Parts: sequence; structure tokens; C-alpha cells
Amino acid sequence: MQPNTVSTIAQTIQLSLSPVFMLTGIGALLNVLVGRMARVVDRVRDLEKLHPLSSGPDRDRYVSELRILDRRIRVINFGLFLAVSSAVMTCLVVAQLFVAELIGLRIATIVALTFTTAMLLLIAALVSFIIEVRTSLLAVKVREELLEERQG
Repeated sequence: MQPNTVSTIAQTIQLSLSPVFMLTGIGALLNVLVGRMARVVDRVRDLEKLHPLSSGPDRDRYVSELRILDRRIRVINFGLFLAVSSAVMTCLVVAQLFVAELIGLRIATIVALTFTTAMLLLIAALVSFIIEVRTSLLAVKVREELLEERQG
């Protein structure tokens, strides 16, 4: 086994840059998902206050929106799980690169599989994000009576 040189470590650092940029993107996605979750939770709290005071069509509208918000919470939570899992796998890739270099392991296949898993988890998190965005549009319906022109 050859001793590790500074240039070999430098090459390993260069190899790890792509996964580190990927971590930056995952961090941005996590930030967006957490922000959306906060807005959904705030809206749920507002509706929970209005619900007991309502009746008739208003109550039905609140219940319908609460159901959509409940689904959004579940989808966002799943997306967060997937994104964090992707970040963990990406960190494992970087760690594997350095460990393999430091002790001379030949684990290219393991590193490739770990990176592929990280990418698949990220893809699933992004799909979850688009599902949540589409679901959020279900709650944004302008009532017909608000769209009617007033005849005076």
C-alpha cells in the first residue's frame, strides 16, 4: 500500500465536490419544504379556530380545506424524509471516498450504488414536492359567488 500523498488527497477532495454541490441543492429543497410545512400548519391552526364557530357552507368549506391540508402535511413530511435521506446518502458518498483513499479500499461499486441511491431519493423528494404543490392548488378555489358581477 502506498502512502497517501497531498495530491491524492486533493484529487479526493475534487471528487467530493459534486456530492457537496448536491448537498447544497438538497439543503435548498429542505428549506422550501420546511417553509411550506410552516405555512400549512399556520393555516390549519387558523381553520381549527374558525371551524367550531361555523355552520352550513362555511363549515363544509373549512372541513374540505382541512382534509387537503392534512394530505399536504403528509406529503411534505414524506418529502422531507426523502430529502434528508438523500442528504445522508450523499454524505456517505463523501465519507466513502475519503475512507477508501485513506486505507486503500477498492469500493467504487459501493460508492456508485450509494450515490445512485442518493439520486433516487432526491428524485423521489422532488416528485413529492410537485405532488404537494399540485395538492395545494386544490385548496385554492375562488367561490362562484365571489366571481359574480354585482348588478346594481
